[in-house]
Amino acid sequence: MDTAGGGPATPEGVRGARPRPAATITGIVLVGVLLIAALGAGAASLYREFYSPRAFVQHYLELLQERRTAEALAVPGVAVDSAELQSAGLPATASEALLRPDALTSLTDAEITGESADGDETQVTVSYTAGGYAGKTTFSVQHDTNEGLLPRWRFARSPLSVMKLTVEGSMRFAVNGFEVDKRQVSVDGADVDPTAAVPLLVFSPGLYSVDVDTAISATPGVAVLADAPLAGIPVDVQAQPTDEFISVVQSRVEDFLTTCAQQKVLQPTGCPFGFTVRNRIDDAPTWSIVQQPEVTVVPDGAGWRIPSAKAVAHIVVDIRSIFDGSVRTVEEDVAFRVDGEITVLPDGTASILVGGSSD
Repeated sequence: MDTAGGGPATPEGVRGARPRPAATITGIVLVGVLLIAALGAGAASLYREFYSPRAFVQHYLELLQERRTAEALAVPGVAVDSAELQSAGLPATASEALLRPDALTSLTDAEITGESADGDETQVTVSYTAGGYAGKTTFSVQHDTNEGLLPRWRFARSPLSVMKLTVEGSMRFAVNGFEVDKRQVSVDGADVDPTAAVPLLVFSPGLYSVDVDTAISATPGVAVLADAPLAGIPVDVQAQPTDEFISVVQSRVEDFLTTCAQQKVLQPTGCPFGFTVRNRIDDAPTWSIVQQPEVTVVPDGAGWRIPSAKAVAHIVVDIRSIFDGSVRTVEEDVAFRVDGEITVLPDGTASILVGGSSD
């Protein structure tokens, strides 16, 4: 039905459409912008916390802090093969014996302190406290070749290092309390050169304390900080003889000389002392040791050495003159010097070879 003005009538119960105020539209747009911004900030926060290079490195550090070494080795770019070691100028035969929880010391206060792009790689710097010592390390991170929808990363340079460990005076040693035998970690096995350096893979960052504590030798220990990815860390440890070992050697030398003195001859066989006469002896001589040597033991390559020490034997012998047949008793102190070589056998016992000469 038309109205009086001739226009179409509005159906009963239906109101006419009203224009939306401009303020309302602006509010909706603003809310949309804020929502997009919030989503963007959330995505950025999510990326930074879970999918960024710094998050990747932080995860690796957390695994070390929790001593989850198997998982740390599974992190992309951590494990290395012989070719990678050789290309880095490191021994290709480095042992993995120390890549275990028992060989780790505490790692705390790990914190990302820097991140910067370097071509296709990202440099992530971290600070931490390893075994009570503060340290700083920079890792190189790059996109993983197996990257999918979400960004994935890998170490461009493995965070493992190689400790080139030389231990003089012992085949056995401990790293952070974990016992190691050179013959078990060397590719040469039982034929390992006791004086040669043993290459051992270690996690970086980490503090590694090397010490010797056996019945024969001991050392207060040497601590080194592995703080550089895929680097060589030379460590030299010289063990010193224990008081117990020196006491045993002293006893062995005394027993050896006492046995020599039981020989009733002028020149005891295989012994460092003797007596010479121009005439004939009327009866077998009698020897005794009146001054035993004061033995010390010093390192000598893979073994030990007894430095020359003074000792005195005493001889009593009756001598018959070849001119008139008279007999006289000679009693004389005979000074001599004792030295020796000590070889530690595979079973841990020591072979002592005593030598010496007349003074």
